[in-house]
Amino acid sequence: MSPDAVVKVGGSLLSAGMTRSLVEALSEVALAHPLVVVPGGGPFADAVRQVSKRHGPGDSASHWMAILAMDQHAHLLAAMSSRAELCIAPEQCLRIRDARRLVVLAPYAWLRAADPLPHDWQVTSDSLAAWVAARLGARRLVLLKARDGLKNGRELRDEAGVADAAEAGIVDAYLPQALEPSVECWILNGHRPARLRELLDTGRARGTRLQPR
Repeated sequence: MSPDAVVKVGGSLLSAGMTRSLVEALSEVALAHPLVVVPGGGPFADAVRQVSKRHGPGDSASHWMAILAMDQHAHLLAAMSSRAELCIAPEQCLRIRDARRLVVLAPYAWLRAADPLPHDWQVTSDSLAAWVAARLGARRLVLLKARDGLKNGRELRDEAGVADAAEAGIVDAYLPQALEPSVECWILNGHRPARLRELLDTGRARGTRLQPR
């Protein structure tokens, strides 16, 4: 059975200092709704950007360094709850999910073997999470960010095109290509994890649903 959702935990949430409470909340949700968490790069990826800018290792080296940064974040997230467990391969992720534990993906080994995405900074953990969601057969991709979603002025948009979100810089530039039509994609506020449970329970929540191209 596929997970109910792949949940990308944005690196900005790590900077906000709410990591442990968020992981505990996700672990609770995972008891009823199997989840696979894909971590953003956060400050680990910021360090890669700084080093790459200074030393110029090239796009491919920077790409793999950034994915290794996601692995570091994954180890941190998995350590934040006794009900979370790290995985490195799709088969392992599905076994952990069946045990009703929160699955946290360290993606480097899987991505290095498959190498499915372009090697440039247009690709971030948003697109990687979309690729993972499609490969695992997840119905939903939920991007947890430090915001409610896309807005028109002060009004939150219930729906928006994924290209609009990319143009606004809210998701990465490659996501319009990476997101498959079979995967329902949402932006939700990671500071409000109860909204994720609401979405998985009812199919709706305060946030923005992204329509594929």
